[in-house]
Amino acid sequence: MHHHRPKIALIGSGNIGGELAALCAREELGDIVLFDIPEKEGFAKGKALDLEQNGAVLGYDVNITGTSNPEDLKDADVAIVTAGVPRKPGMSRDDLVAINLKITRAVGENLKKHAPNAFVIVITNPLDAMVYEMKKVTGFPRERVVGMAGVLDSARFQLFLAREAKVSTKDVRAMVLGGHGDTMVPVLSYATINGVGVTQLISKEKIDAIVARTANGGGEIVKLMGTSAYYAPATAAVHMARAYLGDEKRMLACAAYLDGEYGYKDIYMGVPTVIGKGGVEKIVEVALTAEERAMLDKSAAAVKELIGVAQKL
Repeated sequence: MHHHRPKIALIGSGNIGGELAALCAREELGDIVLFDIPEKEGFAKGKALDLEQNGAVLGYDVNITGTSNPEDLKDADVAIVTAGVPRKPGMSRDDLVAINLKITRAVGENLKKHAPNAFVIVITNPLDAMVYEMKKVTGFPRERVVGMAGVLDSARFQLFLAREAKVSTKDVRAMVLGGHGDTMVPVLSYATINGVGVTQLISKEKIDAIVARTANGGGEIVKLMGTSAYYAPATAAVHMARAYLGDEKRMLACAAYLDGEYGYKDIYMGVPTVIGKGGVEKIVEVALTAEERAMLDKSAAAVKELIGVAQKL
């Protein structure tokens, strides 16, 4: 039986792009195209070669190519977009809007032309504005354009909760909704340790500190390392890609286009989604406490403002 091997286009061959390629290759999720601008083509080709040689050591067998030719994106099944400049210490996500908007528009045009059926996962910051732009430029249905933020933010939240409660991260389930930035909403009413509400196991002031640390999770790493995180972001995006390619129906927090859900329209924001072979197959509307709802409203206002800034550029 002839089995079609999926094609995964990784747009941007930097830290996250390289880690994405390594993960996709190890899992043999598909053949991989590492795409970058002409000035970085040698870099993309070098990474691809290093990773193919890594396959000879580890025993995975997929084709990995580095390129700056948009035609090589032809018929990609999944496109994961990391192209853009990462944050530098002291930079807000908003400072990145102008620079990364131009890049995202160019990427969107290429995907529209060469990979019209791709499931697109955007990682480029400021996330909510970039994924909104990607949908606008490609004209793809909302089911096929999502932003990776919620899986990562939720993972950070889970880690901090687990460390505080002195339990395994494997038993913690938590969700972070809203915009990807300082206004994100770690939803406490759905945070559990193997079904037990975290509020029964962790004090209010400790939880407040964890919520604050989660919202600044990216900034904390930028400050320490001088650039954005890349191991966990890449793994989070691969999680989403795998759910799509394998029709896993995973419930994951993702930045999705809202058309009335949660009372918001024409905005991308982190909400619980179900991802399967139809892309975003469902947006799950969960009941929120008054406090969570107020936080989500504040987050939505911040996202609207950011999208507004982007629309003027």
